[in-house]
Amino acid sequence: MILTVTLNTALDLTYGVPELVPHASHRVSEMSERPGGKGLNVARVLSALGHETVVTGFAGGSTGTVLRELLAGLPATDAPGPEAPGTTPAPTTPAPIAPAPVTDALVTVAGNTRRTIAVVDRATGDTTQLNEPGPLVTADEWAALLGRYEELLAGADAVALCGSLPPGIHVGAYAELVRAARAAGVPVLLDTSGEPLRRGIAARPDLIKPNADELAQLTGSREPMRATRDARRRGAHGVIASLGPDGMLAVTPDGIWQAAPPARVLGNPTGAGDSAVAGLLSGLVEGLSWPDRLRRAVALSTATVLSPTAGDFDRAAYEELLPRVGVEEHTPAAR
Repeated sequence: MILTVTLNTALDLTYGVPELVPHASHRVSEMSERPGGKGLNVARVLSALGHETVVTGFAGGSTGTVLRELLAGLPATDAPGPEAPGTTPAPTTPAPIAPAPVTDALVTVAGNTRRTIAVVDRATGDTTQLNEPGPLVTADEWAALLGRYEELLAGADAVALCGSLPPGIHVGAYAELVRAARAAGVPVLLDTSGEPLRRGIAARPDLIKPNADELAQLTGSREPMRATRDARRRGAHGVIASLGPDGMLAVTPDGIWQAAPPARVLGNPTGAGDSAVAGLLSGLVEGLSWPDRLRRAVALSTATVLSPTAGDFDRAAYEELLPRVGVEEHTPAAR
């Protein structure tokens, strides 16, 4: 089982408009809503890859009720488990996989879960994002989350800590969760930004996955190799930097690799980084090599950009892209 933690869950609303024009009224041509927040997006992709997943974090109010109803509608039965750890399926022939269960272990809070609104301009493919701040979380609600998290770690093969912090949660929250995972012997991936990332990385997570802007904010450098190495020196065992359309750079104890899609694509990037996290975590628990983990992460991320719905991935595009992702090894290895 893979555990994902989303402290600031959201109800994701996506509106498609023929063309987004400032200061004008728009008729929405397509609309979708789904349970969101980075960890829930990761869980949805993990489910599609055949991995049983448990989601925890906070949900509350009428928006939280809708979120949990939508979460309950995700596939939950009759799914085969992932391949046994240590196996390495050939990346050129991905087999059909039935979705695996996603279990709701969210903690109820008094405040109302936030909404995020993505407005997709169909003329250009550009997306405008509006994110609410989230509910105020009390000390008792945080304590309840910690208790549930520690219980869930006992059955987890890996854990992802994802997204922003809601109001009321102290800035060192992710560092606390990283330390608990390490004490339980569970590999932990941290995907956040700003001061929560700075504090969290000092607790020595197994992996972090910043994008270029988050990496620059953390290290002060926009040169990918220098910034990624610097981030690793700050405490993370491995750093996987998202470079947008240029793919991903991995600096790990085992070596340095860069992976890139075969061509740049246009589309909606919402959720692409979360799909990459799902690829990295699923590859970790399956025991894939670093090159194959990166191929999966980049193919999933690119297939998410190509999906007509924010946060989903286009499976046909994923299967076509997977063998075409290029992976280059750099030397010397990062030690």
